[in-house]
Amino acid sequence: MNKKIKLIKKTSRTFLLTGLFLAILSSVVLYLYTKKILESEVEEVLYSTEARVESALKNGTEQFGLPPVIEVNRVEVLGREILKDTIIYDPSEDEMELFRELSTYKTINGTNYQITVRNMVVESEDFAFAIVISNVAIFVLAFIFLFYFNTTRNLKLWTPFFKNLEQMKRFSLTSKEPLSLVDSDVLEFSELKTEIETLTDKVRSDYESLKQFTEDVSHEMQTPLAIIQAKIDNLINEQEISNKQFEQVTSIQKDIQRLKQLNKRITTLTKIDNNQFINIEEVNLSSLIQEKIESFKELQFANLVYTSKNELSVSMDTYLADILINNLVSNAIKHSKENEEIAVVTKDNLLIISNYGEKALAHPEKLFLRFYRESSTSQSTGLGLAIVKKICDLYGFKISYQFEVDHHVFSIDFQLKIKV
Repeated sequence: MNKKIKLIKKTSRTFLLTGLFLAILSSVVLYLYTKKILESEVEEVLYSTEARVESALKNGTEQFGLPPVIEVNRVEVLGREILKDTIIYDPSEDEMELFRELSTYKTINGTNYQITVRNMVVESEDFAFAIVISNVAIFVLAFIFLFYFNTTRNLKLWTPFFKNLEQMKRFSLTSKEPLSLVDSDVLEFSELKTEIETLTDKVRSDYESLKQFTEDVSHEMQTPLAIIQAKIDNLINEQEISNKQFEQVTSIQKDIQRLKQLNKRITTLTKIDNNQFINIEEVNLSSLIQEKIESFKELQFANLVYTSKNELSVSMDTYLADILINNLVSNAIKHSKENEEIAVVTKDNLLIISNYGEKALAHPEKLFLRFYRESSTSQSTGLGLAIVKKICDLYGFKISYQFEVDHHVFSIDFQLKIKV
């Protein structure tokens, strides 16, 4: 996954890289251009000096020279004009210097001459560097000013966006508080604000409709299920039925019980979503677990073993605490082999429940999803662990699952809050 960076940092980085590239490019271009101009000026001086020497020779001035700047020599054969850089000894500076040299051949008053004129180019190089450095200094100062001005301006410009983003992060379907979005004079940000308000209002409306639908369906299901159950009971008690009919009626009763359980669990999830469990009490989980285990043992689940290393108490709704323990123990019983021990342990702020398993789950990441069943043959509603996860999320408890040494292990840390 690519590393995410903040918008301002990304735009600033782009500005910096672009500015750096332009600074380097402009400095190189300026240096080459200045150097070219200076070379042209030096060459113009050389040709001008050569013309003066030639004019003096035509006027009968005696042959003269001023080494290393001007040299005039008689030659037998004329050569071609040469323009080049050369390094020669400068007696005035007592060191080797770089010169631009123009060497021409002329026939003046019947005599062949080689006229060589030179001009020192070191100073012109220094001049070029001075111009480039000055340009860079000005560019850097302007760049720093523009960078801070641009960053400050961008921060001010994007402030409505960042504020609205923070509001969206805090958005909750269960909250009745309206979003306090900030308007902007930027058209796109203003349109984004309008669309966010429209979208969140629509989502809340759909959520409320769905929630109301779930509540209505759960409520309406209770009466017909109770009527069907009563009629089946009357049918069994008042009439003689065959073994086959008894098996069919028993199957129907099991399906009705499953529907009742499904309806009850959906109602519980809906109430948790609606924050209807607001009664917070100090619940002694150690005692509650002991009571639950005794109840299950009465139902012939004698392989439950409870170990308490210290008394565990938690602040939560008593009804939800009962559902939490019941669902976890029921899940362990349902998915454990007969006569295999189911261990329930409380220590420090932890509740640990483990049961035997032949193999690890194929998709443990889906374990707490609603209606998820590891096996299609399971008669589970797929809501028991989803309710457990919902209760843990409600109070900030951390629930986890591992498969260790042929055992499915569920643990809840009641002290460690989940980081959102």
